[in-house]
Amino acid sequence: MEALSPTMEEGQVVKWLKSEGDGVSRGDIIAEIETDKATMELTARGDGVLRAILVGEGGTAPVGEVIALIGAADEDISELQAAALAAAQERGAGPAEGQGEPAGGQGEPADAGVAVVGTDTAAEKAPPGANGAIDGRVKASPLARRLAAESGVELSAVAGSGPAGRIVKRDIEAAIAAGPVATIGAAATPGFAPVLVPSGAEFEDVALSQMRKTIARRLTESIGPVPHFFLTIEVDMGRAIEARSTINAMLEREGRKISLNDLIIRATAAALKRHPACNAHWLGDSIRLFNRVHIGVAVAVKDGLITPIIRDADLKGVAHIGAEVRELAGRAREKKLRPEEYTGATFSISNLGMFGIHEFTAVINPPEAGILAVGGVEEVPVAEAGQVVVRSRMKITMSCDHRVIDGALGAAFLATLKGMLEEPAAILV
Repeated sequence: MEALSPTMEEGQVVKWLKSEGDGVSRGDIIAEIETDKATMELTARGDGVLRAILVGEGGTAPVGEVIALIGAADEDISELQAAALAAAQERGAGPAEGQGEPAGGQGEPADAGVAVVGTDTAAEKAPPGANGAIDGRVKASPLARRLAAESGVELSAVAGSGPAGRIVKRDIEAAIAAGPVATIGAAATPGFAPVLVPSGAEFEDVALSQMRKTIARRLTESIGPVPHFFLTIEVDMGRAIEARSTINAMLEREGRKISLNDLIIRATAAALKRHPACNAHWLGDSIRLFNRVHIGVAVAVKDGLITPIIRDADLKGVAHIGAEVRELAGRAREKKLRPEEYTGATFSISNLGMFGIHEFTAVINPPEAGILAVGGVEEVPVAEAGQVVVRSRMKITMSCDHRVIDGALGAAFLATLKGMLEEPAAILV
C-alpha cells in the first residue's frame, strides 16, 4: 500500500483492475485506492504476473503493508504470502468477506480485511448442498451468522452466493430486505390496532471511510491542542449583492455567473494581503508567514468534507475564482482531486449559508492559524439615523489560533474584510 497522498496513513481498495494470473508491466494501473481525501490509481512497480491479491475490494491496509504479490509465473511465493498474511493477522485483519482463503488454509474467512483470492480449499472444492450446506451443515461466514441471529433470519432458508454456496453478508441483507413484516399483538395496547414493525435489524454499524477517519483524527488534533478563540462580526451585504448582480449581468453572455461566496473568497484574500500575520501556519517552534494567499474552501462530500484550494486567490478575478471553485468542488465530490489540489492552504473558509445556517463556529485545520465560518444573508430590521430600515446582513465568525493571532489582530482583519464586503470596490484598491 503506497502513500498516495501526503496525509495518507492507510488506504482502502476500491477496485482491482487486474486479476490474479494477469500479466503486468511497470506503470500499469492495477487498482483504485481510496485515500483520506480522494480515490487514486495504484500502479505496478515491476514486471511480471499478478500472483496473489492479499487485500480484497473493500479491505483496508496501512501504508507499507503488502496488498498483492507480483512475480514470475513459476516463482514460489508461499513464504512471501505467509509473511504478508501473518502481518495482517497481527494487526487484527482476516480474509475479506466473500473472498477465498490462503492456499492450504483451514479456517473460515473472516468478515473484513485481508484475502487471497482465486485459491482453492478443500471445502470450496467439495460439492455444496442446498443453501450452502456441506454434509448437512449450513456454510455461512461469522458476520452472516451474527446478522442472521440479530434479525431473526433462518440460515437454512437463505441461498448463499459466496464460494461453494457459502452464505455471506449480502445474502442476509437481501433476505432482510425481502423478509415478511412481523406484528406486535393488539393485546399489548388495548383499544389500538396492531403496530406493524419491520423484521430487519434494529440498527446498522457503518464502517468508517478513509475520509471520515482522517476528519476524526484531524479535528481531535485541532480542537484540543489548538487554543481557539472566536470573533463574530455582522456585515451589511447590500452593496455586495448589487455587485454580484452587476457582474452576473456582464457574464451572462458567456453563460457564467458568480456567487456571494466567490466575492467572499476574493475579499478574504485581499484582506489577508493587508494582514499577513493572519495568513500563517503554527509550526510548533516557529510561525510561518506566507507571502502568497491560498484559500481552502470547505466542500461537503458524501463521507464528510474536503477543502479544495484556490491558489493565489488575491491575484484572480472573482469570475475566475467562481469557475475554479465549481470545477474543483465537482471533482471533489467525485473523489478525483489530486493531492496538490487539497493540501497547502494558508487560510480556510467554511460557508453554510446555503443550508439556512446564520451563525456558527468552525474548527481550525492545523497548521493553519484561522478559518472563517460564513452564515447566510438575512433581511433584518436595523436602526439608521433614528429610523428602522430593512437591510441584508450576514454574520462571519473567525476561529483564531491564539498562539498566532491575538484578539486585536483578528479584529483588525475582520474590520478590513467587513469594509471590503460593504464596499466591494475596496477590493481593487
